[in-house]
Amino acid sequence: MTSMPHPVHGMEELCATGRELYQRALHEDSLSSQEVEHATCLTDLGLLQPSVEAPGTWTPVAPQIVLRRLLRASAEGIADERRREQRLVEAVAPLLTATEHKDAASTTSALTLHTSLERINRAIDEAVTDASEILAIQPRARSTHSGGVTDESALRRDQALLDRGGRIRALYPHTLRHAPKVAARYEQLRGDVQARTLDEVTDRLLVCDRRVAFIPARADRTTALEIRHPAIVTFLATTFERLWRLATPMFPQAVQPPSPDGITARQRAIAELLVEGHTDTAIAERLGMNVRTARVHIAKLAATLGSQSRAQLGYLIGRSGILDRGR
Repeated sequence: MTSMPHPVHGMEELCATGRELYQRALHEDSLSSQEVEHATCLTDLGLLQPSVEAPGTWTPVAPQIVLRRLLRASAEGIADERRREQRLVEAVAPLLTATEHKDAASTTSALTLHTSLERINRAIDEAVTDASEILAIQPRARSTHSGGVTDESALRRDQALLDRGGRIRALYPHTLRHAPKVAARYEQLRGDVQARTLDEVTDRLLVCDRRVAFIPARADRTTALEIRHPAIVTFLATTFERLWRLATPMFPQAVQPPSPDGITARQRAIAELLVEGHTDTAIAERLGMNVRTARVHIAKLAATLGSQSRAQLGYLIGRSGILDRGR
């Protein structure tokens, strides 16, 4: 019996034959190479992958994993375009400033001045919304100004980041080591949050994902400069890292949130990198831990999900839905 040829369609589409074969693969756990030839869209989309244990057959990949991977690739493409726009702005900006009629808005993409507490807090909220890392220098305990951000809203914002598997590192002066407000803050936060102290620190600094930074523009802290210039942000993040290495731990251990399903927020972050195919070393570098600690987390994750192999672990992660629950 000769099967109909696979219909031509777009990369983002899944034909009826592909849907039928994928349902069979989920039910039977695998398909032969001959069957897969009739629906190449399954392999193009990554819904099927070659079996390690049975050469010549293909096994299904959880649709949650495939969708997440495709959406991430789309987001990376958008990010590449934005970086290209930034490079174009940086290339043309010197020509604009060389003309008689200077355009004051030519630098706003890299530097933005916020002249009220409301605008400062709105800009910080937008930067932190999808962030996975915050580096902060706090020369004094938080205080609530008229119209400013409250301790409660700041805690909610930071906790949301930690719940996504992100991390927060903060530097304080030694004089605040036992300040009630600072201690209470870290007693309430749950997740990968650490604080250290130094004899002296710089003025306030906030760096989000090493792509945007905020620094005060006036001594009264009612005006702030938002910085998106890569070179300046990298310089500020490097400065923070050097100060961090010299600092004394104040809250050195991350406190994990409750995990009724047995999976911590840190393990969810590792699980996401595992399904993307990262090595243990790459995972450790991305999450700021040593390789041994990363492997301990991976082993616990495998034991919780009942995985017998590294290949099976990725499939079980997607099927368990833990990545969706961690969002």
